[in-house]
Amino acid sequence: MIRMIKIVFNATIIVLAFIGFNAIGGQKYIEAIKDGIGTFIAQHNAESVKKIGDFSKMNEEFIIDNTMSIAGYKAVIAEHKASGQKMVILDSGKKPILTKNDINSSDFDAKLKDVSQKINYKGVKVQDINITNRGMIEMYGQNVPYAKFDAHVTRLPFSDISGIVASVKTSDGNEKLALSLSEKKRYSQLITNEFYKSVNESIASSK
Repeated sequence: MIRMIKIVFNATIIVLAFIGFNAIGGQKYIEAIKDGIGTFIAQHNAESVKKIGDFSKMNEEFIIDNTMSIAGYKAVIAEHKASGQKMVILDSGKKPILTKNDINSSDFDAKLKDVSQKINYKGVKVQDINITNRGMIEMYGQNVPYAKFDAHVTRLPFSDISGIVASVKTSDGNEKLALSLSEKKRYSQLITNEFYKSVNESIASSK
């Protein structure tokens, strides 16, 4: 609650400053105010990222693209700059969307299809999911199972994707759902491994 009040207070000051400077003809201050708003948003996003994990050891070839809420869950979206491959970590709390046991189960295809119908990002729908491989991946200092899949998507420049899905429980008792996605012919498991092995728990995420 205190943090939220501070965020609202800081945002209000920025808005009032913008209105005040503009009202007295202080056009030369407008760019400075814009920079202040941008800094505020960046700091707020950084705090949101810390609640998901510690990305400080992330290789410079990756960038945190956004933090947002997907289907009511906190999520971090990262991108491999050269290829455009996306990595998503979604904090599903103590009521996991998928668990390690689900991923290892024989009926995981059906479970993944059910999840894909519930979690649609910006109207993009995932269809015709086919599990093609299974393996282990390192994230949050743990080795966890993953399932690799091919699928068909709508409302994207390309229609066929490949990716992996994994799930890990962190020390706060929350389940983190991890995804890596790219156009089918451009998907790289090496990129996926490189990104996720750099993700660790942060102090903020364990509170």
